[in-house]
Amino acid sequence: MIKVFSFFLVLSIGLSHQNVLAQEARIAKAEISFEFVSKKVNGTITGFESTSSIDWEHPENSLLQGSVLSKTLDTNNGLRNWSLRSGKYFDVDDYPRITFKSKQIIVKDEKWIVKGNLVIKETTKPITITFIRKQNQLIGTTELYSIDYGIKIKKKREDNLVKIKMMFDIE
Repeated sequence: MIKVFSFFLVLSIGLSHQNVLAQEARIAKAEISFEFVSKKVNGTITGFESTSSIDWEHPENSLLQGSVLSKTLDTNNGLRNWSLRSGKYFDVDDYPRITFKSKQIIVKDEKWIVKGNLVIKETTKPITITFIRKQNQLIGTTELYSIDYGIKIKKKREDNLVKIKMMFDIE
């Protein structure tokens, strides 16, 4: 009788543990920073919301989807922030959110290659973000040209390079 009870106890603990591992995770917190390379201007953006679902065992089944509030763009310079938030650049009154939704996730050499669409203002463009996993965090990097989204900081396209870093705490 004790052996049968022990067997079912071990079996139920094992199944419970397996169900916990198979559950999808979500993004609990995000830190997003950027650099306008030609201007050597660094900043952050907040107001992150996400309906992502992350499957650690089968990343290709995951969905990374979220947005940030354009008006939270912060370069640590009030006048520059006001200018970037104006109609000339990000136009935060008419376009309050910047959004992303993944279309494909591939794992290669322990990196998550996430392809999806980024929407800034009224422009939607494909973009690839490369993530690495560190414990319960996904750390991603990507680059874009702001001029491709109607945000012309400098005249030449190559002078509008923006590097972006994302740190997502997953639970």
